[in-house]
Amino acid sequence: MDEQLNHAPGGFLTLSEDGIILSSNQTLLEELNYSLPQIIGQHINKIFTKSAQLFYQLYFVPLIKVNKKVDEMYLSLESKNKKEIPVLLNAQAKVQQNETVIECVLIPIRKREEFENALLVAKKEAEAALMEKNKAVSDLEIALRSLEEKQAELLKVNELNQKYKIETKRELELARKIQETTLTDSISNEYIHIEAFYKASHELSGDIYGIYQIDKHRYGIIILDVMGHGISSSLITMSVQSLFQRLISREGNPEIVIKELDHHLHSLFQNNEEAWHYCTVIYLLIDTKEKKIDFINAGHPPAFLQSSKGIQELNSSSPPIGTFEGVQFKTTTIPYQRGSRLLLYTDGVTDPFGFNHLKPLLQDNKTKPMHDLKEMIIQSMNNTELAYHQSDDKCFLLIDLH
Repeated sequence: MDEQLNHAPGGFLTLSEDGIILSSNQTLLEELNYSLPQIIGQHINKIFTKSAQLFYQLYFVPLIKVNKKVDEMYLSLESKNKKEIPVLLNAQAKVQQNETVIECVLIPIRKREEFENALLVAKKEAEAALMEKNKAVSDLEIALRSLEEKQAELLKVNELNQKYKIETKRELELARKIQETTLTDSISNEYIHIEAFYKASHELSGDIYGIYQIDKHRYGIIILDVMGHGISSSLITMSVQSLFQRLISREGNPEIVIKELDHHLHSLFQNNEEAWHYCTVIYLLIDTKEKKIDFINAGHPPAFLQSSKGIQELNSSSPPIGTFEGVQFKTTTIPYQRGSRLLLYTDGVTDPFGFNHLKPLLQDNKTKPMHDLKEMIIQSMNNTELAYHQSDDKCFLLIDLH
């Protein structure tokens, strides 16, 4: 690598079309605390944070393939000692010796402290100039001009930082509204009554649910929890939501629905283990004519079916979707009585108590109207947050079977 480029005031590396690191300048290696042999031949994900890995896969790769370049993409690197380094990335794809090579320039965004130090230095220089009797007036003017320039640069950086913060908050708020808008409405008729509760721990949630009436007597109900929280998890929920909506509305067969969701997750991350996510999910197909429930629980907390005989748990019989290839998902069928009640939920509803605290809550209030029971569950979650200062995505569904 050219000596000037090797020690340039910014990171430089080249990638293969598949994201394999082909070269790196010394500036980037020192920033990351890696030696050249430690990263050459490695996938670019080795130096990305988890969120940057997903962003790279979903945005960088499509842009570089279509436009052959990427301008000012904000990402975060992760050094060998796990230190996060925010950077602006510019890239362009070139064909060299019949192979596509992607050249990347990475500029760290950590100028605030440098500008402040420069201001202090300029101020001391100005004070020293005033104290020296024989110092020329022009030297003082130069020092003052330098101070003004540094102040202007700092104000510009502050303005850009504030603008980025406001724009990011606005985009996250818009994404949250879109995510909540896609949630299905409750259902209430002579056969079934369904109520839902949904609350994200941050702007975006990794929990999602769906309620679908397939025909006069069949209803497909799903609740899903993606590993983790925030933007990466919410992207997965939005990705699978359109799929399970189409599958359930079309016929609703539990084995087909869960198998297709599992296949979708494996396809999404098949070439990127670092960005891999899995989901716990429980799906119920309720037939109000036959008075039966067909369900599959894949690694999700057990749902509860309350009837005159007591409370029955709809336990998991397979691992979460997206974990292992070739898992066989089997449907379990159980009958229900008129007047039974179902509760489905994600783990954020029960932590840190564990799911057993819901069973006495159901048992002690089995005659209460659904609305009152719903408020009691919400109150128990609020008390948990106050006592343990714990924040997690929360979602539950209450179903009365008439």
